[in-house]
Amino acid sequence: MQASAIGMIGIGLMGHGIATNIVKHGHALTVLEHPGNQPLDALKAAGAKSVDSIAALAQASEVVILCVTGSPQVEAILGADGDPGGLIAALRPGTVVIDCSTAIPTSTQKMAEAVQRAGGRFLDAPMTRTPKEAAEGRLNLLVGGDADLFAQCQPLLACFAENITHTGAVSTGHSMKLLHNYVSLGSVALIAEAAACARRAGVPGDVFVEVLAKGGGGGVALERLKPFITQQDASGLRFAMSNAQKDLGYYTEMAEGMQAAQAIADAVLATYAGAVAQGGAQRYVPELVGLLAEKGR
Repeated sequence: MQASAIGMIGIGLMGHGIATNIVKHGHALTVLEHPGNQPLDALKAAGAKSVDSIAALAQASEVVILCVTGSPQVEAILGADGDPGGLIAALRPGTVVIDCSTAIPTSTQKMAEAVQRAGGRFLDAPMTRTPKEAAEGRLNLLVGGDADLFAQCQPLLACFAENITHTGAVSTGHSMKLLHNYVSLGSVALIAEAAACARRAGVPGDVFVEVLAKGGGGGVALERLKPFITQQDASGLRFAMSNAQKDLGYYTEMAEGMQAAQAIADAVLATYAGAVAQGGAQRYVPELVGLLAEKGR
């Protein structure tokens, strides 16, 4: 896809990095003004424009990228229930909608069908990694949708992603994202619970990390928790506890719909739900170690 007119809704921690790299690669970018956005000053200075309505953004865009919290937000933005203020009502024929949010696959299928009925095309392209990699243009993307459309959009996606995997038909990107986040957040929860137990056992945090890293507990989850375990620094994984709870809720809903085994997933979800109730929605996931250590005292 050559340099083209891109619209974007959702300039949060991840979206800001995506938007920055889209502009850096020469695409004309229009973003939707929203209270949840990160500051837009740098983007506007680099040439991005902003509008205050979804209709105005749709009219200015050949491709619209969504990077919002989850399925309820995606459904509201698209206006799939016939909302005249939604994106679907304002789509130009042939517009490509790329949903980078984390969403429930059954909802994604319905949204894709609604976009297609309106004359548009749809890819689900959820991401993994962190705001740091988003700013660096080094995200991982899991893309579901038509293979030809995926190939057409791949140069655009490469503006902000290092690894891009075509997962299959529409919604398989979101399915794979939930599978990934279950394994990732599940691993974090398991190590966090062990680290909390280690505190009570009198095992120093640096010893705990060193032994796991040299054995079967090494890996990305441990590295992201390491700063908190050893220094009470939660910046290794800037992901809100409420988002972890949301993603695990989506995963268990998907698993239940497929009648898949989910006993472990239910326990992981309960762990994050308990952390939100105990410490608040906006605590970062590494703080789970401290919350579990405090629990029951």
